[in-house]
Amino acid sequence: MGGVTVTGIRARARITARANGRGGTALPDLDGEGPLAPRRTRSAGTEAKVVLVGAMSGPLGGDRFTLSARVEEGARLHVGSAAATIALPGQAGGEARYDVRLDVADGAELRWLPEQLISADGSDLCVTTRAELGAGARLVLREEQVLGRAGEQPGRLTSRLTVRVAGRTVLDQQLSCGPGAPGGWDGPATLAGHRAVGQLVVVRPEYAERPVAAQVLGERAALMPLAGPAVLVSAVAPDALRLRGLLDEALNRLDGCAARTGAGRSVALSGT
Repeated sequence: MGGVTVTGIRARARITARANGRGGTALPDLDGEGPLAPRRTRSAGTEAKVVLVGAMSGPLGGDRFTLSARVEEGARLHVGSAAATIALPGQAGGEARYDVRLDVADGAELRWLPEQLISADGSDLCVTTRAELGAGARLVLREEQVLGRAGEQPGRLTSRLTVRVAGRTVLDQQLSCGPGAPGGWDGPATLAGHRAVGQLVVVRPEYAERPVAAQVLGERAALMPLAGPAVLVSAVAPDALRLRGLLDEALNRLDGCAARTGAGRSVALSGT
């Protein structure tokens, strides 16, 4: 009697945000399959809010998840998640993939703020996030990776983040961690023994004329202006809670920076 072949789950989700003509944002497309379940929550002002609910465990070995979000001109969308995503080994084995595609039109705004991704022992996950923005688009994007649950070693995790503004690449970076990753991923030049790592990308048209200066934000975070109207904050921390605190503090400082800037003048963030 032949053995049973176990294959991973294929799932897609799609979100489209569109200005409703009355000062708010409508969601004409809000669809998900299997473990990907986007749900609308109470809106705030002109912004529509969506929460991603994990209807099943995953991604597991062999799974293929695809999530796309499009924000059309004049719309504002905030996307979060109900809980952390946990990459697990699964019965199918092999690499799992989670592909995120974000499209933000000129004059639109997206705040992409999911909970952490946890790489559990024995898992193998490749995550790609690609954001395409119009020249006048706005974006706040947060990524957080936690290497292993409490008291365990991490699985293998490869994460690639690409951001393009008006057809120009302003950020394209990849991080590989865990068993089988290139040597040095846990060394002093990268994570230095920390088990939580995160990135915050903020794209605002005004940064083209009023850039934010590169600076160190404490001992475990740094801000770098990108080659475009964008900044990148990178941080490491011993755990997810302290990582979130670092990224939240950086975003709060960026939000408070605008009132102090002068036209064409580079400024430092307050509190540094």
